Amino acid sequence: MSTTTLSAYLAQNQAANPALTTLLEAIAAVSQDISAAVHKGALGGVLGSAETENVQGETQKKLDIIANDMLLEALARTGVVAGMASEELDDCSPVPGQADKPYLVLFDPLDGSSNIDVNVSIGTIFSVLNNPGTGEITNASFLQNGRKQVAAGYVVYGPQTSLVLTLGQGVCAFTLDREAGQYVMTTESMQVPADTKEFAINMSNQRHWYPPVQQYIAELLAGKTGVREKDFNMRWIASMVADVHRVLTRGGIFMYPKDLRDPNKPGKLRLMYEANPMSFLIEQAGGQSYDAATRIMDIEPTDLHQRCAVMLGSANEVERVARYHAG
Repeated sequence: MSTTTLSAYLAQNQAANPALTTLLEAIAAVSQDISAAVHKGALGGVLGSAETENVQGETQKKLDIIANDMLLEALARTGVVAGMASEELDDCSPVPGQADKPYLVLFDPLDGSSNIDVNVSIGTIFSVLNNPGTGEITNASFLQNGRKQVAAGYVVYGPQTSLVLTLGQGVCAFTLDREAGQYVMTTESMQVPADTKEFAINMSNQRHWYPPVQQYIAELLAGKTGVREKDFNMRWIASMVADVHRVLTRGGIFMYPKDLRDPNKPGKLRLMYEANPMSFLIEQAGGQSYDAATRIMDIEPTDLHQRCAVMLGSANEVERVARYHAG
């Protein structure tokens, strides 16, 4: 088994960029604190609702706010971050006096928070952008498409705590060694197989889907007797970070399509905090990622909390459903 730590990996791969190393090591360190809070659970008094709502009108959990505050504080201390944006905040959070620092960070502090109280895997998703250097840090500073990402990753808090990272040169996975207090590489190069027999989608929304998704899922459900001539298995954790981690680990397609419940909404998931970083990871591992007929990382953002549809994972499946959307 590899004994390469995250610190050693960053030292080797980012020797010419110590600022990015500092930033990523800060995320890794604070994720250990979040992991400890998650695993303490009811014993730490962190479960249940905070009885507040975020900018999307979603009820916040206590751990949403705890994780958000931990990340804001840790990143502000690095000395390399000019500003942060979080799914839990209305607007970005510039770091006072640091507008000239090289990086911006976007994050979903605790993805899948509806699973917190029932002890199912949840996670933290992050995306790193270059500071455009236009002076004052505003929401507009963050409106860069997914191709501009410098690094992205997530931490999944499950039976193990795992950190998955891309620097734009493939995808590596690290597992937290609690006794040593550090992440150790456990997969050097994650690869999403082009073909799969697994799909992840919330079937309770089936009646609301548009025809391309209805057609695609109907083909999967028909199994060997249908046009695909093979059986598919459905998996759904209701935590994007956990569902995508499964796709990165063994293949599959994850879908959260636009639907008819609110035709004016382009989708459910957030482009900047969820779709872009996950798309970066998936594409770096050989997969594909589309909103419908458009690749997600090609979308030009217009709002910090912009939503989009998401279909990502094994290339042949994602490209098939994208063709259905293209007509």
